[in-house]
Amino acid sequence: MIRLNLVKGLGPVLQIAEGWTVALPHKVSDTLWARTDYTWPCTWFAPRCTGEGAFKTAYDVMNNWGANHGAISYGHIGADLITLCSMLRIPVSMHNVPEDKIFRPAAWNAFGMDKEGQDYRACAAFGAQFKK
Repeated sequence: MIRLNLVKGLGPVLQIAEGWTVALPHKVSDTLWARTDYTWPCTWFAPRCTGEGAFKTAYDVMNNWGANHGAISYGHIGADLITLCSMLRIPVSMHNVPEDKIFRPAAWNAFGMDKEGQDYRACAAFGAQFKK
């Protein structure tokens, strides 16, 4: 699941939560869905929790998520999206993609040791690859 947040003064920032769609019993799904608008599409989703930071629990994921909406894709494509974001100079503000799956340009290493901070600093230094 991904969400692109547009942050004033910063621009686009991507959030990624890899996980799985969940099939709930009809009665449970209907009870939850009745709390919103039936005209909206609905997919129940469980993120892969890491036990740390924004992915400590599913509740922490939602507490750090930009809103209660997201775009769902088929398959775990978070590593590909992180690489694409580095090419477009869009920082990734949260993700649960394993580090060994991620590729960012080697130049990112010059922007500090924490990977999330590297994204913000490198994107700011190199500038956007898209028109605002």
